[in-house]
Amino acid sequence: MLFSPAQTLPQRLARRGAEVLPGVLVTAGIAVLATGIGTLVPVLGSAVPAIIIGVLLSLLRGRMLPERADARIAPGIGYSSRFLLQLAVVLLGVQLSIGSIVQVGVESLPIMLTTLAVCLLGAWWIGRAMRVESRLRTLIGVGTGICGASAIAAVSPVIGAASAEIAYAVSTIFLFNILAVVLFPLIGHALDLDPHTFGLLAGTAINDTSSVVAAASVFSTAALGFAVVVKLVRTLMIIPISIGLSVIEARRDAGGERLTGRRIATLVPWFLIGFVIVAVINSLGVIPQGPRDFLVQASIFLIAMALAGIGLSTDIPALRRAGWRPLALGGILWALVTLTSLATIAVTGALGF
Repeated sequence: MLFSPAQTLPQRLARRGAEVLPGVLVTAGIAVLATGIGTLVPVLGSAVPAIIIGVLLSLLRGRMLPERADARIAPGIGYSSRFLLQLAVVLLGVQLSIGSIVQVGVESLPIMLTTLAVCLLGAWWIGRAMRVESRLRTLIGVGTGICGASAIAAVSPVIGAASAEIAYAVSTIFLFNILAVVLFPLIGHALDLDPHTFGLLAGTAINDTSSVVAAASVFSTAALGFAVVVKLVRTLMIIPISIGLSVIEARRDAGGERLTGRRIATLVPWFLIGFVIVAVINSLGVIPQGPRDFLVQASIFLIAMALAGIGLSTDIPALRRAGWRPLALGGILWALVTLTSLATIAVTGALGF
């Protein structure tokens, strides 16, 4: 007998829940510990301790855990680092309205376009001078200039990148994601930035959503929502960049995957749509203050769980295998984007220079 998807949905959800539960409990435990540390040391917040604890434990996973136990927690760790992070971003929409999203987009667009142009040109010119392979420097460039691993994943099939090149790029980007979480709040405090300006800096200069969220939450809760909106608007740059690369590859050879209308539609992350929907609901004023505060705190805890999962899944050997040239290129581009973002913000008067 054939069963419809609707009829089998409860069973499939139950199986999926049982599969991810052990790993989710691990990340939740780390998040509880990180939240406690953040309470004792407020400047750290829960994000930095969560990812640091996760990275430290990742070094012990293969040595201390039996293979069977490691396999049991792996699905939940991946679930936490991807889905729970995306869900946390959706919930952050309760802090914003559609009007603020449009306003943020207009305000940040010149900075986003400037940093993206500098990053892509730098990746091409500096990467070429450093003899970094063409596809690899493209992946590092879009990962640094747009949104980290998400941009790399979106662009990889367009340019026909090999799996080793993708691993190189993701590992390189991840290293600077971690550094950004630690250094950007220090930069923000050293420059005496207000939450609004720091959110603009973090959203335009940090390349991965998780790192933007972590750095902004460490700096201040007030900077978090604004930084996320800037970052999500920046994420939309995946679409024109992917289309442009597709055209270039199509002219060069027939090896790259051409973008269809359906693929273009899939480049818009579902959590971006969910974020906007929640912001629309919040704009209507139908969410009471109590539930709104609860959802904000829930999103912060989910972020800690997600960063714990990201830390636990860090591939340290992959970082070593990447070699110095891709890492150096990633560091140079990261610095270029940061300095360009600060300079553009200064020119617009946001820093008050």
